[in-house]
Amino acid sequence: MTLNERVAVVSGASGNLGMAISRELAERGANLALLDRDTDKLADLAGKLKISDDRIIARNVDLLDATQARSAAEAVAGKYGRIDILLHLVGGWIGGKTILESTADELTTMLNQHIWTSFNIIQAFVPQLVRNGWGRVVMVTSPYGKRPMGKTGLFSAGKSGQEALMLTLAQELQGSAVTANLLQVRTIDSRGEKVAAPTAANSSWTSLDELVGAILYLLSDEAKTVNGAIIPLHGPF
Repeated sequence: MTLNERVAVVSGASGNLGMAISRELAERGANLALLDRDTDKLADLAGKLKISDDRIIARNVDLLDATQARSAAEAVAGKYGRIDILLHLVGGWIGGKTILESTADELTTMLNQHIWTSFNIIQAFVPQLVRNGWGRVVMVTSPYGKRPMGKTGLFSAGKSGQEALMLTLAQELQGSAVTANLLQVRTIDSRGEKVAAPTAANSSWTSLDELVGAILYLLSDEAKTVNGAIIPLHGPF
């Protein structure tokens, strides 16, 4: 599948999944906009991709700041004239505590990372996709968003809110040729442990290759009717 001339925005670009999908998109001809809060890691990733300056923009953005998110969207649209793909891969985990043991600040962190960043990036970038008459929005969620377990309450609350935003967005995008979908993973196996050292515990983890493959499918023309889906990429839960 070629993505020649498509403009793809990757937030959380310096994370393991962000780096993996950025490499794949670059190889398939996409123009990239890499967003993150770590300037050094962004610069390192941009260098490793080995693509020309006219095909990449790397920008330090705090997605909790709606003004910064809008400014980033304007910069990307200004450079390329369009935006086609939004991959919001910012994540974070706070768990291992009961709700009674957790703090208000910890809850705020989870709501910020999963809900507020999603809200701000949707508002900033999705109008550009709608303007094109073609677009793809993809985020990553967790089965805990719908089925919380003990000591996952804060993370689950964040993921549940993120899912609500995305599923609502999918409904609101109907007829626009822009889709919004979620990939559901339990744990991202960024080090390949379930192959190198398989156990019952890691058998339900999701590899980077599996995630990248699922994202590429959702970006394809074959997935144009897939909208508002939560696609599980894990074993029994």
